[in-house]
Amino acid sequence: MNTPEERSRAIVRTLPAVEKLLAAPTLAHVLQRYNRAYVTEKTRAVLATLRQAILAGSITTTPDDATIARQIETAITHEDRSPLRSVVNATGTVLHTNLGRALLAPAAIEEMVRVASTPVTLEYDLTEAGRGDRDDIIEDDILALTGAEAATVVNNNAAAVLLALNTLAEGKEGIVSRGELVEIGGSFRIPDVMRKSGVILREAGTTNRTRIADYAEVITPQTGVLLKVHPSNYRIIGFTSSVTLDELVALGRTHKIPVMEDLGAGALVDLSAYGLPKEPVVAERVASGADVVTFSGDKLLGGPQAGLIVGGKEFIARIKKNPFKRALRPGKLTLAALSATLRLYRQAPDLVMALPTLRWLTRPSAEMDAMAAQILPLLQARLGENFTITVEETQAQIGSGALPEENLVSRAIAIRHAHLAADKIAARFRASEPPILGRIHDGVFLLDLRGIFRAEELVPE
Repeated sequence: MNTPEERSRAIVRTLPAVEKLLAAPTLAHVLQRYNRAYVTEKTRAVLATLRQAILAGSITTTPDDATIARQIETAITHEDRSPLRSVVNATGTVLHTNLGRALLAPAAIEEMVRVASTPVTLEYDLTEAGRGDRDDIIEDDILALTGAEAATVVNNNAAAVLLALNTLAEGKEGIVSRGELVEIGGSFRIPDVMRKSGVILREAGTTNRTRIADYAEVITPQTGVLLKVHPSNYRIIGFTSSVTLDELVALGRTHKIPVMEDLGAGALVDLSAYGLPKEPVVAERVASGADVVTFSGDKLLGGPQAGLIVGGKEFIARIKKNPFKRALRPGKLTLAALSATLRLYRQAPDLVMALPTLRWLTRPSAEMDAMAAQILPLLQARLGENFTITVEETQAQIGSGALPEENLVSRAIAIRHAHLAADKIAARFRASEPPILGRIHDGVFLLDLRGIFRAEELVPE
């Protein structure tokens, strides 16, 4: 037994058996929390890893049973952690798609917990003692907030656009301005969605200039819908013109063709009243005569991921009868959160304080300055004198395609180091618990304070 290979194989043979490890006192509490089959699986995995390390020469002595048991416990604890990690959003993007977009209001969270833990009247009519309609859960509030005649809800706005187009114009043509053939995140392209919905795309006008006459010129007996798409994730500037919704509605009435608008972000209130840039309000578009309007629940609305469809009774009734509707409908948790959020719009005395999204968007600079004053000395003490930490004015983004030209004045903690690059500093913060996500701008790592309301978020204990 002189060769390294022989010595390694001898060490491997001294590793304890699975059953012996499972009987170890160290794992007794683990077996109380997890079933035996799962703990056995992880025990075998840890032993396999040890065998590989021993045969590779990186381990030269047999670990004792207690050490192996602790490794098993560590492996189980690590795997038990939810893959949906909580993070600190210091990126400066309020509605960050990769981080789940809008944060729910406490009222919406409480409603989800209640609904998750008890049977509820999802599709049950207590008065008639029979089957109900899950759209009834949100319809009254949606109609009150938008002025629409009817409403329905699906699992996101992409689904709303797909379902509405398929219902209104399957096998027919849909006319869209060439300047509105947009692509948003995740390769969601209007031409692709129209094709999948069974609608034949007909373009009107040019990329930068479209007139109502351009729509009129391409109308045929096969035209099934006039579609307007709010360009929420880009702007064309310069020598431009576009058709207003009022013009499109008038044209649709003349030719008896339904008019549909995809609003995307879905503002239910006039954001300019809160000092933010003007964004189309759903109620205004309904009042302009659009037959169908679609919008998101988890963007400017500040609720859960959902796609809302509002409009005339005739059109919504047809949409609800579409077989796709059942495939795209949301579950009770989404409806609970959406219903609670909509009630806040109607009932909350202070909507800014009630809705986290609106609170983030309207955060005063003075409030961020005060937060910076708290964080700066704590962070400097934590990182050490080799780091240079300053507070700088910066620009935050609304995100998720909402108001793409508009930035929000914000404050950020800028962190520099003589020998560490910004990406290395960023990696260090991502490795914290919970992970802290910032952004790199001009070679400097920034922690944006727009969404930071407690100093300990950036300086965890």
